[in-house]
Amino acid sequence: MPIREEVQGRILIVHLEREEKRNAINVEMAVGISAALDRLDDEDELWTGIITGTPNVFCAGTDLREGVGAYTDRGGEYGVIRRKRVKPLIAAVEGPCLGGGLEIALACDLIVASTTAKMALPESRRGLVATSGALFRVTRALPPNIATQLLITGTGLTAQRAHDLGLVNVVSEPGHALADALVLADDINQSGPVAVRATLAALAEQTENADVAGWQATERAKDVIIASEDMREGVEAFFGRRPPEWKAR
Repeated sequence: MPIREEVQGRILIVHLEREEKRNAINVEMAVGISAALDRLDDEDELWTGIITGTPNVFCAGTDLREGVGAYTDRGGEYGVIRRKRVKPLIAAVEGPCLGGGLEIALACDLIVASTTAKMALPESRRGLVATSGALFRVTRALPPNIATQLLITGTGLTAQRAHDLGLVNVVSEPGHALADALVLADDINQSGPVAVRATLAALAEQTENADVAGWQATERAKDVIIASEDMREGVEAFFGRRPPEWKAR
């Protein structure tokens, strides 16, 4: 299975384990992520969750061959992006965290990233737009000009740069992101769980209306892209391992 669940005390760890595809999300993975996070929300003895990849890669986003329909009723895209969670979730990032992978991290409450991490939103390089929340979440997490640069270029952020800008909570040594995320989760679990959940609910309520507007804007951008020749060219160029020849239409 490409998703493995592990419990350490009151912490549920969700492992993405499809390294041969750089942990790119397909339908099977989305269903597995959703089931794991359903468990986190529904089991009283679990207080905090961590989502992590393999030692070499967090997630390269959507599997362009097998990712159509990677959506669940309770979690939305990838089983996590639109989830109304009641318990804290930490992303533990090693290696590339690209496109939808960064959108998964942005859907979490906290991010721990090792110095091997590279965070980027390369969709525009393929004639696409970020459709899983980054169009509005990255502008909250980063200064507007930095967010814009990520969205319309191939620029990436190192873990240290992301930390300096306020996106990453903890920078880890290579191979230690999960261990440091467990320390952070244990720190959270020293607080009263009802207080933690009430705090997260209050924070979510403040952004709920903005999220509705953000999803509407994302859908409009998505409609433009789907109708474009550039999208088809970008995807074909990606699979053909060649530079795209943009038509600007």
